[in-house]
Amino acid sequence: MSDTLGTGPATGRRSQGTPKAGGAVGSAPPAAPRAASRRRGRAMMRLEIAVLSGPAILMFLAFVIFPVALAAYYGFYRWHGYGAPTDWVGLNNYRLILDDPAFHQVLKHSFMIMGLSLVIQAPLAIGLALLLNQKIRGRSVIRVLIFVPYIISEVIVGTGWSLMAQSDGAINDLLRHIGLGSLQADWLSNPKLAIWTLMAIITWKYIGFAVILMLAGLQSIPQELFEAASIDGASYWQIQRRITLPLLGPTIRIWAFLSIIGSLQLFDLVYIIWGQYVSGTAGTSTMAIYMLAQGRNAGNYGYGSAIAVVMFLISLIVALIYQRFVLRRDLRGAVTEGTV
Repeated sequence: MSDTLGTGPATGRRSQGTPKAGGAVGSAPPAAPRAASRRRGRAMMRLEIAVLSGPAILMFLAFVIFPVALAAYYGFYRWHGYGAPTDWVGLNNYRLILDDPAFHQVLKHSFMIMGLSLVIQAPLAIGLALLLNQKIRGRSVIRVLIFVPYIISEVIVGTGWSLMAQSDGAINDLLRHIGLGSLQADWLSNPKLAIWTLMAIITWKYIGFAVILMLAGLQSIPQELFEAASIDGASYWQIQRRITLPLLGPTIRIWAFLSIIGSLQLFDLVYIIWGQYVSGTAGTSTMAIYMLAQGRNAGNYGYGSAIAVVMFLISLIVALIYQRFVLRRDLRGAVTEGTV
């Protein structure tokens, strides 16, 4: 009896500890295969990222980074656009830019255009988007008509408006025929009116893009929020103020960022309508117009390259500041860190 009692538990322990032919029951796989599997997964992920993003990175390096670096290199020379640059001037080109009153003037114009674009287009775009988000007759046609100017070439827009806004153009002729001849003016050459003429053209041209973005933002807001607010007795304007505008904030901030960068780099409309010389006297010249006039047209490509670098740095600084203080709430959580 004692032998049976003594050997029973021992035998049980031996039977539990004895592995079967297929391996230990319930044991986890070894750590080495798991680590190798994770390494293979990371390698495949990196390879996939490289294959998918490689062409875009190459295009960015070839058409953005390389031209900027080349312009910075030429900016250290007095170079006329042909042959190897040999006349080294160091930072003299950049000192000339910063000391030139004409550059200060075009910089002022560029920031004025940027501010006016935000102040004028934002309320109009939000108002039109709210209107076109309602169930009204013909809203699809109105959306198309508002968006059409955005897809028209800047050359066509600039040429058409330059013809209509001349002293003997269609605008003054229309004012005369409807009995408002006293309002006729020199819309392009008068420095007090030219900047507002430019802002009217810019607004007409680009308001469609802003409206489409706002409409897309409105479509992403759940309708249940509006219905709940209406049931609670909120008025239409209270709903727009307390619900629509806060939830539309990310879309507004992204549009504002695109508008700011576009305003700082504005060139085509000003050049087509006013040209490089009239734009200076009319008060509509921009940094890009100044770069063209002082660089290529003056035969001083080194100085023009330095202007391009300064314009790039100004745009970059504005973009970084805007991202740091305005877009930070939208970018927070957009990029997550983790391991595969």
